[in-house]
Amino acid sequence: MTVTKMSWRPQYRSSKFRNVYGKVANREHCFDGIPITKNVHDNHFCAVNARFLAIVTESAGGGSFLVIPLEQTGRIEPNYPKVCGHQGNVLDIKWNPFIDNIIASCSEDTSVRIWEIPEGGLKRNMTEALLELHGHSRRVGLVEWHPTTNNILFSAGYDYKVLIWNLDVGEPVKMIDCHSDVILCMSFNTDGSLLTTTCKDKKLRVIEPRSGRILQEANCKNHRVNRVVFLGNMKRLLTTGVSRWNTRQIALWDQEDLSMPLIEEEIDGLSGLLFPFYDADTHMLYLAGKGDGNIRYYEISTEKPYLSYLMEFRSPAPQKGLDPVLMSLKEGYKKSSKMVFKAPIKEKKSVVVNGIDLLENVPPRTENELLRMFFRQQDEIRRLKEELAQKDIRIRQLQLELKNLRNSPKNC
Repeated sequence: MTVTKMSWRPQYRSSKFRNVYGKVANREHCFDGIPITKNVHDNHFCAVNARFLAIVTESAGGGSFLVIPLEQTGRIEPNYPKVCGHQGNVLDIKWNPFIDNIIASCSEDTSVRIWEIPEGGLKRNMTEALLELHGHSRRVGLVEWHPTTNNILFSAGYDYKVLIWNLDVGEPVKMIDCHSDVILCMSFNTDGSLLTTTCKDKKLRVIEPRSGRILQEANCKNHRVNRVVFLGNMKRLLTTGVSRWNTRQIALWDQEDLSMPLIEEEIDGLSGLLFPFYDADTHMLYLAGKGDGNIRYYEISTEKPYLSYLMEFRSPAPQKGLDPVLMSLKEGYKKSSKMVFKAPIKEKKSVVVNGIDLLENVPPRTENELLRMFFRQQDEIRRLKEELAQKDIRIRQLQLELKNLRNSPKNC
């Protein structure tokens, strides 16, 4: 008779990231005294790359943000120079992935602006943008750079449109008009061939940017999506949102079939918005909530259970803004970038995309929009009056010259 021995040892999933932990930097390596914006718009309000940290700040009479070199840690003076060219609150900022000192910003003043930060940071307030992009009829809430093509920028406004800008010419080359409500989030896949969006109409969409065609669409009634991120080359999407019981929730989706999520997992009952950050090299997911004091770590795999909880970082201070940066830990490493951004010379004209003039007058919907439109019109009237006065002076000068020519001795 053959006896088979059975092992009852529990099976643990092995992971080399099991003991990943976070550590707060020393006070001398932190930035202190920054007046972070109190705007309730759900966004990161900060952006960081290998050289600079940009933070949207509280300001009166327009929008502004700070740009600080990473090595300049410590307390920031109240009169530190700002980027302050917008006429409304700044809602989103993003660094160019190809040129370290180029940053894009969007605002409630319906414009998108491109800024060039000088070497070593700002020495005085910057009010003149390298390039101003006007095409939205409502405030612009999101900007996103294309991950593989330089000088291609996407912007999403409260007019329910996504505009694709070619910064070499300073004009929109495509308009994606498939949303029926405000766009909450945009995310690209690795090569930039697909764009996924979440919207207030409770739908998750996968869009082909070149054609604007919707490839997949999910109607998320039980999982109201807020944020979405592509998970590298795994052909998966991860969304954060709220369940029907108003608990925070994450869901994993197959990008080629959005009929049902692969898994749904409830996180907690807090009200802050969850932001997902994915590291494609380690297949790790970081979940951080605005107003929370912790950051959760997960490992993503292509096989069940797909999502494995690792650990979490805890801090007594609530988070107001979040943005990851990937950089080499090799000592002395410096990213070399020989690209230079050249702003196109633009003449003021109408912006026509898909046969629609994006700069045509649109009735304001709110009192703030009405006031902004009134002040813009007053500025335009003042400018036209000054131009008319200068032309009148020129006409009088020409008439006087003509009279002098007629009365000259040569004509007698």
